[in-house]
Amino acid sequence: MEYRVGKVGRTIVVKLDDNDDVYESVQEVAKREDIRAAMVIAVGGVRRAKVVVGPENTVGKPEPVVREFDDVREVVGTGTIFWDDEGPKMHIHMGFGRKDMVMVGCPRGGAEVFCILEVVIIELEGIKAERKLNPEYGFKLLTFVD
Repeated sequence: MEYRVGKVGRTIVVKLDDNDDVYESVQEVAKREDIRAAMVIAVGGVRRAKVVVGPENTVGKPEPVVREFDDVREVVGTGTIFWDDEGPKMHIHMGFGRKDMVMVGCPRGGAEVFCILEVVIIELEGIKAERKLNPEYGFKLLTFVD
């Protein structure tokens, strides 16, 4: 385990509209505002998404299990923003619900807003970290930078 101690900086509230891409929109705000570390909270609706709902295997390099929907779901999510070598990258996990159906996972294949998605970005000051490729797992993971 590793950890760092920081403090809360700016708070930014983002209103995403119908058909907005969740990742593109939030990452654009983070880039414009030069937010290097943040937590993210989201609530609203998503029209369609591709969601990683877990790894196929429980050992070795994870093979993602992906589920898709395009029938509009209520959503609540929490995540983080840290930069990689290309810019800000959001990592968010969301719960998606419609009637009695519930799915929880990471919408890595993207997500498109239905009606509205309210996103709160809470900047974390004093946390020096970035996303770096982890060869063991095959994707970019949070890495502290001193």
